[in-house]
Amino acid sequence: MRGGLGNPRLLRVLNERRLLDQLHANGPASRADLAKITGLSKPTVSAALAGLEEDGLVHLVGEVSGRPGPVTSLYDMNAASTHVAGIDIGRDWIRVAVADLRGAFAGRCDGRNTARDSAELAILVDELCRAAAREAELEWSAIACAVVGSPGVYDPAQGRLDFAPNLPGPPDLAGRLRSALEVELIIENDINLAAVGEHTYGEGRGKSNFALVSIGTGVGMGIVINGELYVGARGAAGEVSYVPTDSPPTDDALAHGATETVTAAPGVVRAARAAGLDLETAKAVFAVAADGDPAARSVVEAEGRRIGGLLVAVAAVLDPEVIVLSGGVGRNLDLLGAAIEDRIAELGPLRPVVVASALGDSGVLLGAVAHARTRAWDLIFDARRG
Repeated sequence: MRGGLGNPRLLRVLNERRLLDQLHANGPASRADLAKITGLSKPTVSAALAGLEEDGLVHLVGEVSGRPGPVTSLYDMNAASTHVAGIDIGRDWIRVAVADLRGAFAGRCDGRNTARDSAELAILVDELCRAAAREAELEWSAIACAVVGSPGVYDPAQGRLDFAPNLPGPPDLAGRLRSALEVELIIENDINLAAVGEHTYGEGRGKSNFALVSIGTGVGMGIVINGELYVGARGAAGEVSYVPTDSPPTDDALAHGATETVTAAPGVVRAARAAGLDLETAKAVFAVAADGDPAARSVVEAEGRRIGGLLVAVAAVLDPEVIVLSGGVGRNLDLLGAAIEDRIAELGPLRPVVVASALGDSGVLLGAVAHARTRAWDLIFDARRG
């Protein structure tokens, strides 16, 4: 009976969570307001608030005078009572943020990914994490949990990252990160977290069904169905880098995926060089195209047509309310949009709504923080259940 609904401790914790969820979603409220909204009795609300206040999870934030009448106390969750970390490991950059329970960043530290193997990468991540904690005026040990966004698919049974050819060294990064960071650690595909970030803060907000397609140094997709992240039976849902193309198979295509080989940033650079442009990055190709260079504009148009074909496949399978394009290549919708629309029109009647992400380079990081906040709530109330 200890774990059942007849357990007074469990009932108390459930009541506390209802109150904290309400304060988290809607901000400060009085005891009377909380009782009315949650349906709990005023004595139950008072007892739950007292316990939460004693443990620092709720605090008094103001008073309102009834004029005439008694003064009403206003309570809110203490967002600074617990902190979490979000970590975005990209091929070129590592980004770390320490945030409170409302997602407000208290510290952030970004650094170049110069690692040559997984051991060096774990050291770099650890250094950036501790620097972000110092900026937040916290010890790293005070972090309740951390969520890592990384290319590839994490296999919890084997404790390794698969399908991550853009990361250096063997697929043992997960174990090295756990040893270095020594906190509750969750490892998730970076594009899945970008979708979580978009659902929480961006163009996917309020949408029950949408897809985020990221095209940058790699190609990937995050899927939200019925308001929940969908990862598939083995975590590989959205690995659209492996969608076949008309291009002849190569060793690179086998390693990185046929779509990624021709559509990601390195593919754009190769196409630009084949067109006679001596450019080093996809960013430079788009900049030259924006200035009106005919060869660059032709490369960008071809890229848009490839993306349009991919988005038709996505729409045919998922029928999302919106497809959000992100990544260093994908978010150039001002230059890619016309070619994408033309290719979609050529391929049939499906007309997905396509928008660019407004989260810039922070989508994965914001998604990691959002995921970490959710996990922190569970940890807080697991501890209170005893």
